[in-house]
Amino acid sequence: MERLFVNPAELGVPSGYSNGVLIQGGRLLFVAGQIAWDRDHRLIGPGDFVTQFEQAMRNVLTVVAEAGGAAEHLAELTVFVTDKAPYLENAKEIGRRYRALCGKHFPAMALVVVKDLLEEGAMVEIRGMAVLP
Repeated sequence: MERLFVNPAELGVPSGYSNGVLIQGGRLLFVAGQIAWDRDHRLIGPGDFVTQFEQAMRNVLTVVAEAGGAAEHLAELTVFVTDKAPYLENAKEIGRRYRALCGKHFPAMALVVVKDLLEEGAMVEIRGMAVLP
């Protein structure tokens, strides 16, 4: 499987994401939106954006691992938040926790602000796509 991160100079240097990921070969895994649930579907970190982000990311990685992959197989992540202020206020800590889970692997990413999420109290939901060998 060949992976090429596409970051055109005209767009400037991205920080914490890649503008594009070109992959040849491999199997596609689409990961449904994950929130900060534990195995019993209890919300972890009510009111704590950073804890919810970390748990949602852990849940994405759990799905990827179950399919035989790892963080470096992530090609795309979409992060849905109910308020961008906590994301911006905690960006450094979110980045630190992301790197603790995924290293310096930065797939194509998007942050989308939404009015609400299905689960009461959920502040963040992360969906993704991975390309597995």
